[in-house]
Amino acid sequence: MHIANSVALVTGASRGLGRHFVTQLLERGATKVYATARNPESVDLPGAEVLTLDITDPVSVAAVAKAASDVTLLVNNAGINTMNELVSGDLDAIEQEMNTAYYGPLRMIRAFAPILKAAGGGAIVNVLSAASWVPSGHWGAYHAAKAAAWSLTNSVRLELSSQNTLVTGVYMGPTDTGLTRGLSFPFELNDPADIVRAALDGVEANQSEVIADPLSAQVKAQLALDPATIYTPAAPTA
Repeated sequence: MHIANSVALVTGASRGLGRHFVTQLLERGATKVYATARNPESVDLPGAEVLTLDITDPVSVAAVAKAASDVTLLVNNAGINTMNELVSGDLDAIEQEMNTAYYGPLRMIRAFAPILKAAGGGAIVNVLSAASWVPSGHWGAYHAAKAAAWSLTNSVRLELSSQNTLVTGVYMGPTDTGLTRGLSFPFELNDPADIVRAALDGVEANQSEVIADPLSAQVKAQLALDPATIYTPAAPTA
């Protein structure tokens, strides 16, 4: 997958990782980058084509797919963290997390898979998290939604392999974005520019997974351990 001369679409492009994706895609020579957000007036990225998109709304997704029918690289970046526990948290908020992290990317993939196929395959990037692999005791809704998105990524990769579409999952620990603002961590947060750079390098290298920081590598390596060893309130979160 070559980013130069590609046509990309980034969800959640108004801030955080999304802004960096748009900027770096343009810097790498993408012919066109659609920067999408629920509030398009919040996107101020020179060189990008701004579109209104709510990934939780099927009508909005269909409209964007019609408007951006030349896309060759889809970046599913939009996300939320309502900081709800699963047992005692607000159920509507939990459903919102799943709608944003799982059903939203699924809607986008279903809408754009035929477009990518017509373009020769293209690529899909799903922005995930080390939280896909290990939960904490406080953000159960976020962890469950990211775990579902991990499974979605792996299944979609298999389903789209016959049309030559690269599906790349990007995994990271806590990163300096709006999702972590106001929270404290016992270590330095990742620079979002570094995460995006690693993600796009991975796409150009045709990687199925991009483990973007040491914490994510450590967490993934723990998957073979006894769950009682790692599923504790002190486990890493993202």
